Amino acid sequence: MIDLKANPFYLSDEDICWVEQTLASMTLEEKAGQIFCALGLGDNEDMLRGMICGIGVGGMMYRPGPKAVIQETHRKIQNMAKIPLLLAANTEAGGSGLSFEGTGFGAPMAVAATGKVENAYRMGYVACKEGAAMGLNWSFAPIIDIDREFHNPITNTRTFGSDPERVLACASEYCRAADECGVAVSIKHFPGDGVDERDQHILTSVNSLDCEEWMQTYGNIYKTLIDQGAKTVMVGHIAQPAWAKRINPAISKKDSLCPASLSKEILTGLLRGELGFNGLVSTDSSAMVGFTAAMPRRLAVPTAIEAGCDMVLFNKDIREDYGYVLAGVQEGILSMERLNDAVTRILATKASLGLHKKQAAGTLVPGPEALEEVGCAEHRAWSEEVADEAVTLVHDRQNLLPISPKKFRRVYLNVIQKTNDPEDPTVLAWKKLFEEEGFEVTVRDRRVSIDPSDFDTPVLPPEKAALMSELYRGVEDTRKYYDLYVYIAHMQNASNNTTLRLNWNVCFGLGDDAPWLCAEVPVMMISTAYPYHLFDAPMIDTFINAYSGEPQFKRAIMDKLMGRSEFKGVSPVDPYCGKDYLKY
Repeated sequence: MIDLKANPFYLSDEDICWVEQTLASMTLEEKAGQIFCALGLGDNEDMLRGMICGIGVGGMMYRPGPKAVIQETHRKIQNMAKIPLLLAANTEAGGSGLSFEGTGFGAPMAVAATGKVENAYRMGYVACKEGAAMGLNWSFAPIIDIDREFHNPITNTRTFGSDPERVLACASEYCRAADECGVAVSIKHFPGDGVDERDQHILTSVNSLDCEEWMQTYGNIYKTLIDQGAKTVMVGHIAQPAWAKRINPAISKKDSLCPASLSKEILTGLLRGELGFNGLVSTDSSAMVGFTAAMPRRLAVPTAIEAGCDMVLFNKDIREDYGYVLAGVQEGILSMERLNDAVTRILATKASLGLHKKQAAGTLVPGPEALEEVGCAEHRAWSEEVADEAVTLVHDRQNLLPISPKKFRRVYLNVIQKTNDPEDPTVLAWKKLFEEEGFEVTVRDRRVSIDPSDFDTPVLPPEKAALMSELYRGVEDTRKYYDLYVYIAHMQNASNNTTLRLNWNVCFGLGDDAPWLCAEVPVMMISTAYPYHLFDAPMIDTFINAYSGEPQFKRAIMDKLMGRSEFKGVSPVDPYCGKDYLKY
């Protein structure tokens, strides 16, 4: 039984009456629609009306857009809805998760690097205050994954680091701020990402810890935040075989590797039973391969609800998924008892946020004047403080810093990112920053590389000829051209990756843009995202982790390079990747 007066709902008798009466008035079709949180793909009124008035979805999530457009779209869909909607966003690192104009704090790892939990509170406050100004009431944050495996391409800077105590402390402050702003959190990604080196977007990844270690780490974080009142949990497409076997000793190996989003053992046995979670459980995106490859979708969608999820996040085809739920009830895959239980928790979450009262008062979405909160001066100032306090000097073994144009006038700048365009805004921004300090900057054109066939070409294009000359000239000649080689590694972690590594342009071992000249010319690397590049570049003797490439972080980095500001950040992870041979 659901205790609607208990944590995390704390409903009054009046609120409970609304939940019970609303549930009693709903048809099977309305209940089936309520379990979906759809992805908002625009503001086309016919499309929105079909989802909200036709299917009757229980929630929607929009990606970042112009703040006025987001607010007006939220107002439009709340006005359409018979039952008020949960409106969500990935506000993991500030208001920038919902609005182009929103304040960004870089990344959770940047906040952790400051060593100040009050910055986690500020990040949560800004995320939810600015989000609420646009109608947000559900934050898909904080991320409480633990960055244990440095090869994992999706967790790293999205986490508060590798120390469970730090993760808990920061997440707790984010949740406290969200509560003050009247926004529900969604702690994620249960049962915990960051152990496997693979990405749950493209397969079912595995949290392979035994039950005891899991409970001391991930379990303790989840249990503490649940006890503190976290309203919702997002469940990943991540298996936890040890707990599946503990809950059900007869389970087969295959079934123990079922994603948590489809596992009754993990959802009902571990999350509801062992951890005592009474609130709303949502899947992570049901379009991820970790979910879609586990079983046929016509079975998976109703099975996720029967196993213990209350909402399904995103769809392949929402009308098709809606039909699968109705068919699942008819075929006995999904019981009416479990569907009613799920819808009750959805309604209770909405009531705990006062959405039914706000709907009656016409205040579900604030007026346009609230948009002044989004990207306001105070929030921007807080983000500047985080940038100043987060940037971390991992090592300067060559005593290079601080730099100046007097010592290193000619800078060779190599910005490594997904695009190789030397006119990319990120490249131009870094070039301008160095030039404003008085350096002469040569930008590496990463569109150019040498292929084996080039050695047999009588006349090379000018840009290739120049690179060939650069590769073949002697080291003494190299020193005549550059005083300092600066790598900016802007390799953002992102979903649907198998790995995140430095891949140099190399031909016949000639080096090209690899750091072959470290013993000849001073070289430094600044990572504005992934904090583990020393695994691929251990020869670089001056290495800085900034965790973010946002403008305030760029400015903070330059202040520290020039000696105007000290390095204050402390790494929340081991930048040497647990490899002692990287330290010397």
